[in-house]
Amino acid sequence: MQTYDEIVACRDVQQETWGEAFVDLVPPSLLVVTQKIGGILAGAFTEANELVAFVYGVPGLRNGEDIHWSHMMAVRPAYRGSGIGRDLKLFQREFVLSQGIRRIHWTYDPLEALNANLNLNRLGAFPEEYVRDLYGDGSSSILHSTIGTDRYVVTWHLLEEDRLAHRAKFEDAGVLADLPVVNDAEAIRDYHAVRVEIPVHIQHVKKQSADLARAWRQSTRKALELYLGAGFGVVGYYQDPESKRCYYILARPR
Repeated sequence: MQTYDEIVACRDVQQETWGEAFVDLVPPSLLVVTQKIGGILAGAFTEANELVAFVYGVPGLRNGEDIHWSHMMAVRPAYRGSGIGRDLKLFQREFVLSQGIRRIHWTYDPLEALNANLNLNRLGAFPEEYVRDLYGDGSSSILHSTIGTDRYVVTWHLLEEDRLAHRAKFEDAGVLADLPVVNDAEAIRDYHAVRVEIPVHIQHVKKQSADLARAWRQSTRKALELYLGAGFGVVGYYQDPESKRCYYILARPR
């Protein structure tokens, strides 16, 4: 982004996305400075020059390797599902590759099925770590209230060879519909791959029943921590075409 007015508009998009009480807004001054040190702030605009979405990320180090951390992507509600989010991520990919960096990391809520589809299926990223309440209890955000801020830490290998090398670390899941669902698992079983179910739309669940939303958080947290802790990897996400139920696929390491 070039002008200060464009950068200030990011504040409005953040508030429209996470609510006016959201305390973790990235201020315009920081958005300006980040672009001076190798970060990215890229926006999507209408023909009338209205900002409808943006992506923001910063360079850094992780495990001794140069990486890029994609801190925030926000899309105005009226434009969600239009493909703008994917386009912004692909633009970010080219920007990061031009710096000689091969990996981008970010976080997202494992209960958000639309984000799971974008991150795993459309971009080819892999969740590698599950963190409880990474950003606190989430009470300042309309999206995070009730269920806290458990997050996946995602790795996006920008080169195909790196993605294939990562995927080769885990067994082939096989027929997805035949895999056991382990939301209520108390211990690791001798499975080569499993499914963990998530709701189709957690924000709708929250509006219907806070208790049910919290139950989804507890069951998925337990299962994902259990199997990821045993070395399984998240290798896919899918929605059953008949039942419309949504699942993560986790596979045992080879």
